[in-house]
This record gives sequence, structure tokens and C-alpha cells, in this order.
Amino acid sequence: MMDAESLFDLLPAIYRVRDADQDGPLQALMAVLAEQISALEENLAQLYDDQFIETAADWVVPYIGDLIGYRALYGVTPELTSPRAEVANTIAYRRRKGTAAMLEQLARDVTGWDARAVEFFQHLATTQYMNHVRPDNLYAPDLRRWEPLERIGTAFDTVAHTADVRHVNRRRGKYNIPNIGIFLWRLAACPLTQSPALDVDTLRYTFSPLGHAAPLFTDPRTEDAITHLAEPLNVPAPIGRRVLHEQLGRYYGAGQSLFIELAARDAGGKLDPTVKPAPVLPGEIVVCDLRDVTDAGGTVVGWAHMPPPAGKTAVDPVLGRLAFPVDPKKIVLVSYHYGFSADMGGGKYERAATFDAELKPVVAIQMPGQITAALAGEGAVEIRDSGRYEETPVINAAAGKRVELRAGNGARPTLKLGGELAISGGAEAEVTLNGLLITGGSLRVTGPLRRLRLRHCTLVPGPAPSLIVEATGIAVEIDHCILGGLRVTDGATVTIRDSIIDATAEAAVAYAGLPDPGPAKLPPPGGDLTITNSTVIGKVRTRQMPLASNVIFLARLAAGDGWQFPVHVDQRQQGCVRFSFVPAGSRTPRRHKCQPAAAADAARVRPQFTSLRYGDPGYGQLSARCAAEIRAGADDEAEMGAFHDLYQPQRETNLRVRLDEYLRFGLEAGIFYAS
Repeated sequence: MMDAESLFDLLPAIYRVRDADQDGPLQALMAVLAEQISALEENLAQLYDDQFIETAADWVVPYIGDLIGYRALYGVTPELTSPRAEVANTIAYRRRKGTAAMLEQLARDVTGWDARAVEFFQHLATTQYMNHVRPDNLYAPDLRRWEPLERIGTAFDTVAHTADVRHVNRRRGKYNIPNIGIFLWRLAACPLTQSPALDVDTLRYTFSPLGHAAPLFTDPRTEDAITHLAEPLNVPAPIGRRVLHEQLGRYYGAGQSLFIELAARDAGGKLDPTVKPAPVLPGEIVVCDLRDVTDAGGTVVGWAHMPPPAGKTAVDPVLGRLAFPVDPKKIVLVSYHYGFSADMGGGKYERAATFDAELKPVVAIQMPGQITAALAGEGAVEIRDSGRYEETPVINAAAGKRVELRAGNGARPTLKLGGELAISGGAEAEVTLNGLLITGGSLRVTGPLRRLRLRHCTLVPGPAPSLIVEATGIAVEIDHCILGGLRVTDGATVTIRDSIIDATAEAAVAYAGLPDPGPAKLPPPGGDLTITNSTVIGKVRTRQMPLASNVIFLARLAAGDGWQFPVHVDQRQQGCVRFSFVPAGSRTPRRHKCQPAAAADAARVRPQFTSLRYGDPGYGQLSARCAAEIRAGADDEAEMGAFHDLYQPQRETNLRVRLDEYLRFGLEAGIFYAS
């Protein structure tokens, strides 16, 4: 680099002497020249760097992309939000074009889901050719080998099949010579660490803190590099009984897919934090089928294979149950993974950005602490474990104060109420609940409270309403939550985003006013409702609906129903319902591009779900059989409903665009959803 002093020193001494006598104009000129030379040298260095995607300037990246024929995709995954990384990956993909491992890596990068590529022609039953002997390619499977039989019908199926001439790109045919299958896992394996198992009795327990049967999922060991095809341990799939029995060491243990510990009790019968929990060793585990046993009348009388063998702990990964031969006399702590589609409701996912950082003081509690004792004044009460708290606290915010009850980042505590949780406050007061799983009772809101926020909470849906708002003038905000029905007095306002409101039946009441006359009678209208990117299961009545966007209203009238309309908005002159599914016969404000567009389409476009039972891994997820008008009917061509922000249609489009580019000539690819 040439600086001003170096340039000046190159001049003859006589000029430097004369320049000093004249206050240095020549030296000032050298400084200007040095600045321009420095800029030129920097530009030349950058021109060299611009030849490489890793060091090129941002404005050069699109030009390099054009040179290699890069086609831009929807930026719905972290790998696609940076054009530089995507162009760099394109070069790596081109070097490995046509290989199954590259297609698998490509699918994982452009969709953000775990994936497996399957060459179906490898599993096609064919006559043996002596120059290409395939001893494992048997027309009839070997019944002595458990794993191929266990994997039949999955992405890891290795049994030989007869030819299927249907087109694989329509998700119908599979096994044929030109066919490649891309299997995608849309469900994620969500962790829960050291959560108290729910005791059915002194011997029987469930992994779920709510007591329902739910499969345990594999904690996927995802690989970022192109090394080998995905194996069962690399994807978030449910764990089978036979798989866990044969490969217990790969799934069970601290830091793995599931783990069981026994914690000591204190004098009051609660968890003793001074004693380290004792692990249940792998040698003490026996895998069993713990399904329900019924009598002749169909009444459940117990579980199968009870009690377990002496000295053994029975585990059923399909139902999420465990049992002991004798009363353990201790608190059973379980660490496991359950399946769900998105970061919604209580969970261990990242939530730090939703905390009120300015709210002080922060009171931290964990088992066997009491929430009620911590809720003494303003500030935040933070539960920093995934424990089970059986109490019914009362939240009363003083006038002008803010109170937040939240789960710590990385924790999902369960709050088991013994009745209604009363929330009240003075004028201009605010209350926030964040990251909690609440069961056993409803929330009742009274007083001149200004605002109630529910963020990333689950109020377990049931026949009774989850939230009863009697306070007038209050603003209720529900964000990324799962709730049962709502009863909101006229005069309050409710804003719902990215949530599921589940009255547990289409003919039940999901949203209405107070007093509640019962499900078969027409209730008063609820407070003004603004709802976006959400799924509502049940009937709705409100005074006004300023906006409903990308919403699925799944509702119907029952025989002898006192309701006239499944979705009933009193004042239709204001507001708009856009890009939503609204049942036929509803009374709403003006609609814009809603479904069904015509009466003849009502049956065809009716939303179909993987499951509408809370607790199932596929709860609230749109089925692959759902009409395209729903699966890609939002204002940005994503799906309607609570999982809009997953942008699943865009992910599939990204994959189809890339498959067209990277498949070998003559091959066809089909996309199959494994979950």
C-alpha cells in the first residue's frame, strides 16, 4: 500500500525542501494521490475476491448465480435466507448431481425438513441375472429377519416389491425402474426433560403429563454434510416396540430419545431437590405392549402384561406408558420427545424474544416451589423446570402494574388447576402468561384490567371453555396458543394470531359472549374479534369481526340447534373476511377470496386434518388429501390455518423446482410425507 509519506519520499530532495518553505502544497497533493491509489488497490483486491462466492460482494452474488444457472427459491428456511449460501450449495450440488445422497441433502436444505431419498428400482422384484447377483432381493421376505418386516411401508422399506406402473410424481406409484422417492418428515421431535410422569396408580404411569396415550419420538441425529443416506436414527419418527427392544442402547439413556429417573420425596411427599435422581438402568428396562384391557362390556379394567417382571420397568413407546412391578415410592421423572408440527403452545423451543425484558424483579422458582407464594407483587415469576405444579394461583395486578407468569426459556411446566384460575387487576394493569401448559380448569378474567396476553400457552381443550372474560374494556391478545372455547363479554376486544381455538367439536361453541346459555341455545355476541393465521373448531358469534385473514372456521349446526349461522357476526357493515374457509350459511362481513367459492365446491374444499384430537402428533395439521384451495389458499399462497407460517406449499415448490434440475435424465421423483 502506497501512503502519502512514501510517495512524498520518492520526489527529489530539492522539491521537498522547496515544498516545506511554501507550507507543503506538494505534500498535500501526494496525500490526495495516495488516497486514490489506496482506493484503486482496494478495488483491484475486491475484483479478485468477487471471483469467489465466499468472498464476493453482495451485489456480485446474483451475477455468479446467473453464471451457474441458479434459480431463486422461496426463502422459507434458514438455508435459503442467504443467497450467497444457496449459490455456494448449488455448486456443491452440481458436483454430486444425480446421486441419492445429494438428492437427500438437497431436499433437507430447501425444505428444512428431515428427508430420505429412496431409489425404488433398488427394491423392485426382478429375475436374478448372473452378472448382477442380488442375494437379498427375494420375492418373499425372510420372516426370520425382524427389521425388514418392521420397516415395511415406511421410507426404510427394503423388501422387494412387484412393479407399480402408476406415476410416482402423483404420490401413487412407487416401485418402478425410473422412480425416486423423497420422504419428508413434517413433524418435529419436541423434547421434554425431567418431567414428572403422571401416575395412573402406584404402578402405572404415562410419559405425557396430561395422561393421554402419545407415541414417543426419536431424537434425530441430523447430519449437515453429504455423507450417507438417512437411517431411522436420523429422522424424527415414532419409536416402535420391536425397534426399542432390539436397539435399546441406541434410544435409551441420558441425552438420548428417552430416559427414566427416580427422584426422592421429602417429608411432605414432594420432590427433594437435595437428592440427585437415580437413573433406571438399561438392564432394568423391558419393552411391553401396555395397551388397555377391557371386559366383556367394553370397560377398561387395566393394562396388558401387568405387573411387569420382578426388577424390571416396562416401557411402551407406542402408547407412551411405563409400569413398575412394585410401588417405586419415588417421583418418576421422564425425559422424552413427542411429535408436533410447530412452535405453538407450551414447549421447550426458543421463546426468549417474547419475554418482557424490562419487567423487574424476576422471581425464579422450580420444584417443589409454589407459584402462589411467588405471585406477591409486580414483576415476572419464571418457572425454570418442566415440573408439575398442582395448585390454583390467583393473579391480581395492582393498578398500573404489569405481572407476567412464564416458563423459562427451554422449560415446559404443567400447571394442574384445582378450579378456576382467577385473573384480575386495577386500572391500566397488564397480565401476561407465557409458555405454560394449563389443565384442570379455566381462566376467569375480571376487574378493570387493561390487557391480558397469552403467549405460547396451552389451555387444554375440553367441553368447558378455557377462557372466560368478564372484564369490559380489556384487550385480550392470544399468540401461538392452543385453547379450548372462549367466552368473552361484549365490550372486550380479542386478537388471535397463529393459534388453534378448539371447542372439541364442530357443533360446539368456540367463541361467544356471556352469559353462556348452553351449547344448543344462541348466546349473546362476544367481544370484537380480530383473528389471523388460525384454526377455529366450533361455532363463532361476535359483535364485530374487523379482520379475519387466513383462518379456517370449521363449524356446523347440529340438529335442533338454536344457532342460525355457524359463524355469526352481528355487524356486517364493518370488517372483512379474506382468504379463509367459512362454512356455508355463515353470516359475516364482506368476503374476499374465501372458500368455498361456490356451493357446489363446499364438500370438495372442506378442510381435512391429520387429527383433531389434542395430544396426537398430527393435531391440527392439514392432511395431504386436503383441497389445494385450502393447502395453498392464503394471501401469500401458504396454507390457511394455524400452521400458515410453516409455508409448507412453498417448501414443496422449492423441492420440485430443484428436483427438476438435479434428477438424472429419465428418472421421475415423487414427494411423500412420512409424517
